[in-house]
Amino acid sequence: MKLIVGLGNPGEKYKATRHNIGFEVVDTLAMRVTGTKVAKFEGQLMQTSLGGQAVNLFWPLTMMNLSGRAVGAVAKFFKIDPADILVICDDLALPLGKLRFRSKGSAGGQNGLADILRVFGSEDLARLRIGIDPTPEGWDTADYVLSRFKKNEMLVVDNAVKRAVDGVIDWTTSGIEYCMNRYNSSQGN
Repeated sequence: MKLIVGLGNPGEKYKATRHNIGFEVVDTLAMRVTGTKVAKFEGQLMQTSLGGQAVNLFWPLTMMNLSGRAVGAVAKFFKIDPADILVICDDLALPLGKLRFRSKGSAGGQNGLADILRVFGSEDLARLRIGIDPTPEGWDTADYVLSRFKKNEMLVVDNAVKRAVDGVIDWTTSGIEYCMNRYNSSQGN
């Protein structure tokens, strides 16, 4: 069984913000599979299958910086090994729309991912980072990540979300190494 986690903040106030691109990827993936979202583990959970594998899609609703508690509860309940978890999040260090799969590593300043790594006590969790561009000069980083994409950025973002969904499906069937080779080299913007 696999666990696919999209990071974001709950509520209308945060919908479609840069920080919620992880939610957008899992939302888009959920539209392509069968299953019903249920409120569980301080989040929304959908049990489904991808490529013949049992998969849990999960949206933690604890606020971004406390995501680890909810993700840890899901993994513990379903006895999901950390090697079978993929976390999807935004990344300020990547250009808008750039995808980067990694099998492990630090949180790189992403607080939701940092909390998950803290709860699991390991940096050995796969992640898919999606570039949202660095904080522009004169902006506070918190304000920037909680801002919405500009109209002229939406085509790049929409394409990145579609490619990310394809990448997540490939991760379930072909693994992280395949995804790193296939998706990390393409800019997509």
